[in-house]
Amino acid sequence: MSNTLKQVLTIAGSDSGGGAGIQADIKAMSANGVFAMSVLTAVTAQNTEEVTDVFELPASIIASQIDAVFDDFDVAAVKTGMLSSATVIEVVVKMLKPQNVVNLVVDPVMISKSGHSLLQPDAIEAVKAKLLPLALVVTPNVHEAQQLSGIEIASLADARRAAKVIHGFGCKHVLIKGGHLLNERATDLLYDGRFFNVLKGEFIESRHTHGTGCTFASALAAHLARGRSVLDSAQAAKSYVTEAIRHGLAIGHGQGPTDHFYFLER
Repeated sequence: MSNTLKQVLTIAGSDSGGGAGIQADIKAMSANGVFAMSVLTAVTAQNTEEVTDVFELPASIIASQIDAVFDDFDVAAVKTGMLSSATVIEVVVKMLKPQNVVNLVVDPVMISKSGHSLLQPDAIEAVKAKLLPLALVVTPNVHEAQQLSGIEIASLADARRAAKVIHGFGCKHVLIKGGHLLNERATDLLYDGRFFNVLKGEFIESRHTHGTGCTFASALAAHLARGRSVLDSAQAAKSYVTEAIRHGLAIGHGQGPTDHFYFLER
């Protein structure tokens, strides 16, 4: 049936505060017109102020969840978020490889907004060597792109150099999110191995940006699943996140979440 919703899988950790992680992924995917399925990799005790605890799920239950989804659903795209250790990365790669996922979006989650490490140091090598070669798009922010490339990034020229290094790990596209850290604020850079596209956006002064990385990657995966090109999907995801930040929610006592459903009548 042509009117069946495209089905998109997120493989990520949870956020008990609901603003980031798998909760943000499901909201963003739903808001962008697809049906979201989820595989939980870790449980975090988290709110708008901090991450206080992390419990990584056993590899066997992560594998079983992936099996269950692919056994029953027609998975049009997959997005990965928090994969906290080399063990988790290895099981996810092992389970995804035979599925030949075309639309894999890797959000290389390394650190929380509050500064809590969400990726063990040895796992960075596993991301580069095992996960990135499967990815259609990898979506690091400036901090993550620095970690992956070993290049300090302050300008678009730096981001271009870093994108080339990250592309060398085997992914098809690199999308470095500039956010507030580049000199050119709210400017993202998309690289396909040959050409660069600079995605300019409106910078919105807001402290309510919890979960923006998860939200962006999930919206990107949703649009890829619906048949749009990588560039069109990236632009659609950027527009969506910009509005979600504009309507950011002043809830909690720290950095509040974006509003995934800003377009709904309240």
